[in-house]
Amino acid sequence: MTKTKAKSIKPTAVKHIPQRTCVACGRVRAKRELVRLVRTADGVEVDTSGKKAGRGAYLCPAAGCWEAGLKKGRLEHTLHTALTEDNRERLIKYGKELE
Repeated sequence: MTKTKAKSIKPTAVKHIPQRTCVACGRVRAKRELVRLVRTADGVEVDTSGKKAGRGAYLCPAAGCWEAGLKKGRLEHTLHTALTEDNRERLIKYGKELE
């Protein structure tokens, strides 16, 4: 009898996908699926690149999440800041454009 070597099968490496939580609905999703809002010296801005410096918060690209995040104060609480009326209007407008 001859002995044959068994081939070792290496499992394929699974790439790590960063997860983030929507501040309005609490769903955990991939970072790329959510919209990042960042607190800057000028107020709160939408961070399309995901790399701006500052405290960030994430919202789903759904109108319901944007309404809940802005009206119930969840976004302000997460970002540790108060939204000005101008900032709030710009964010509401951006949220409506997503759909």
